[in-house]
Amino acid sequence: MSDLAQLRVWDDPAIHAALSWYLDVAENRCPAKFRIAATVALQFDPAATSEDALWAELDDLTPIFIARWQAIRAGAPLPPAADGPSLLELCRELAYRMLTHCNFCPWDCRIDRAAGTKFGACKLAAGSRVSSHFHHTGEELFYRGTQGSGTIFFTSCNMRCAFCQNGDISTDKDNGEETDPRTLAAMAWTLRREGCHNINWVGGEVVIHLHAIVHAIALLGRDYAPTRAELARARKTKADRFFWFDEVPGAAVYDGRFNAPMLWNSNFFMTIESMKILRILTDVWLPDFKFGPGRCAMTLAKTPWYWETVTRNIALLDEWGEDFSIRHLVMPNHVECCTYPVLEWIASRVPASPVNVMEQFHPDNFCDPASAKYRDKYAEIARRPTHAELEDSWRRARELGLQFEITSFERHNALGM
Repeated sequence: MSDLAQLRVWDDPAIHAALSWYLDVAENRCPAKFRIAATVALQFDPAATSEDALWAELDDLTPIFIARWQAIRAGAPLPPAADGPSLLELCRELAYRMLTHCNFCPWDCRIDRAAGTKFGACKLAAGSRVSSHFHHTGEELFYRGTQGSGTIFFTSCNMRCAFCQNGDISTDKDNGEETDPRTLAAMAWTLRREGCHNINWVGGEVVIHLHAIVHAIALLGRDYAPTRAELARARKTKADRFFWFDEVPGAAVYDGRFNAPMLWNSNFFMTIESMKILRILTDVWLPDFKFGPGRCAMTLAKTPWYWETVTRNIALLDEWGEDFSIRHLVMPNHVECCTYPVLEWIASRVPASPVNVMEQFHPDNFCDPASAKYRDKYAEIARRPTHAELEDSWRRARELGLQFEITSFERHNALGM
């Protein structure tokens, strides 16, 4: 048992129940989903098959995958990996097909990003850029543990949040280093072998990089080991490169092969097609649920269809029996229009989910009066939330019976070992 499993946060029955699969994979008691996907064989070459046929095959194989996943959760052994194409390669091929008429998110731009001659909402072609990767010690306790969350930060976003605290990477598509899937796999491989409890795919927004991430995970599922050149390229964005982390290869394997829980840390503004692919590969999900059902997502993030998209996707996680926790950022002057409806929806639809009702909002990007980028139209959020706004938010979460206090207050309460 590692230091992660010994944290007192797991003594809470609600947290343990909601995140038990994640913990088992982090502890290498179970294989990650990508390892299971590699055991589900295809009977044809996905590269030589039409996209419609690929989607039909995904629909046919998903119940087989789910049954195998549930059997492994109940103690069944992991079958051998398929010798030929598997569900891993099917997911990779589908992600690249989607890239040619990009529908990763509800903007549904239908741009051929592989060609790179036109650009959609995310302003990206096929290339993906990484701003940094590192042992993240700022995530929720069950993710950061004692060794950090193995975070890979992508640039660009499909939303335009005026207050984005990562505005330097979300609004600048040229930030960071252009990174291919093999180098991404090298980053994940290194972080896990250095002791990180998970691989945390985050941005910006990650769904706009779905093809590259799925490709990297497929490599890891096929016993990828980085070359020296790939490790050197990965090192360029290692934000904690001045700290020494001993490699502990035995802490990164299940049954002798690389293993790590995949954490999808997202604004959740993505299509059902993206969700279907990620269902096969994601061990634990971290949706960010910011805005209520009114016009706030349009006013503050220039994002239509926000409420219906995010609520649909979170409801799918519950329907699918996935491990997940939810983040909600309390914003000044948006408690009644955003915080209350978000918390009430969670209470009515996914009441068992751990929720982080966050107090970390500060004026940044276009709503920071000290910034040259400041815009007067964002004056309503150009301050921190008041103590009263935060207390009102937490009181409402408490009245609704949400599982939020340990997740939201663990730093204050020093919950740990």
